[in-house]
Amino acid sequence: MKFAERYAGLQPSGMLKIFQAAAADPDMVNLGEGEPDFDTEHDIIDAAAKAAKEGYTHYGPIMGFEDVRRSVCGYWDRRYGLKSSPDEVMIMAGGVQSVHLALQALLDPGDEVITAEPCFTPYFEQIYQHRGTAVHLPTTEEAGFVPTAEALERAVTPKSKVLMICSPSNPTGRVMTRRQMEDIAAVAERHDLTVLSDEIYDSLVYKGRHVPFATIPGMKERTLTMGGLSKSHCMTGWRIGYAIGPAPLVRLMALIGANQTYGVNVPTQMASKYALDNHDRKLEERAGIFRQRLGYVAERLNAMPGVRCSEPEGAFYLFPDIRGTGLTSEEFAWRLLEKGKVATLPGSAFGACGEGYVRLACTRSLEVLAEGMDRMEAFVKSLKG
Repeated sequence: MKFAERYAGLQPSGMLKIFQAAAADPDMVNLGEGEPDFDTEHDIIDAAAKAAKEGYTHYGPIMGFEDVRRSVCGYWDRRYGLKSSPDEVMIMAGGVQSVHLALQALLDPGDEVITAEPCFTPYFEQIYQHRGTAVHLPTTEEAGFVPTAEALERAVTPKSKVLMICSPSNPTGRVMTRRQMEDIAAVAERHDLTVLSDEIYDSLVYKGRHVPFATIPGMKERTLTMGGLSKSHCMTGWRIGYAIGPAPLVRLMALIGANQTYGVNVPTQMASKYALDNHDRKLEERAGIFRQRLGYVAERLNAMPGVRCSEPEGAFYLFPDIRGTGLTSEEFAWRLLEKGKVATLPGSAFGACGEGYVRLACTRSLEVLAEGMDRMEAFVKSLKG
């Protein structure tokens, strides 16, 4: 059997290798996986079961049911003031599909996608699969791991077509300010860039408030806001996401998607509508729990020799600087996994500018996090011994 030449050298990512190693050890404290430890709320599950029993078991519309798309609009309007209509929304099989469909709709071979790093690394493979060229836009901790307008301006070429950003950020947990977004928006408008704004962690902001990039003046008509219920409503296994953007782009994405998934699981859509309409208070409760966990872990990290961690801002990640230990990101993550039985992810897995950092996902109970910090502290102290 002959495989496609472009995938001949495809190997598991460094991230996946750590996930696999962590899963193989039952004694592991896994702080690598970015999945909430909360189960989906029972009333959301009941909404899916009720819909199925009422006959929602057939094909649904390719873009998703209009009332579900209307609920997406309502969620973003009442929480953040992003006004949209159902024809600007598409329901998809998880947030990852929105990136795939958008890149398929936008890219011709060789078009450049400027990717602000550190970032969610599947972006790179998605760009490659759709014949684009990834332009790596590094950031620094001093700048809050947010791209400056000057750096973005230098990265733009005549082939630049798309800018990818993420706030709150995976992996850094940093949150862009409105002023930072305005500076980036000015460059995007000047060079006619389409912005893919990953806002899957919108409900988890602890410093300031979430600002959708599409609410920046002049950006709604050139921004695709990518969201979903995996992180906010603890529905990772339901595989449902959505995108909000200019109607012509969304329509084209729907036509492409019709040849891939032919719509989205129908009972899941009904569960999502219920969740979007009824669970705002529960989102705030969980955000408070994650804030407490992040604060605890950040305090423990800052007490460790050679480790320094910034104040939590958003998502459920911390991105501590471990350069003081004398180890690279890869060395630190693998040695901590093997000797300390704690799984983290090397910062270099999220782009070259992540070197010297590791990502911790505070998605476990305080008791589990305390055990993980005890093990990590013992490991770090052993390096100085």
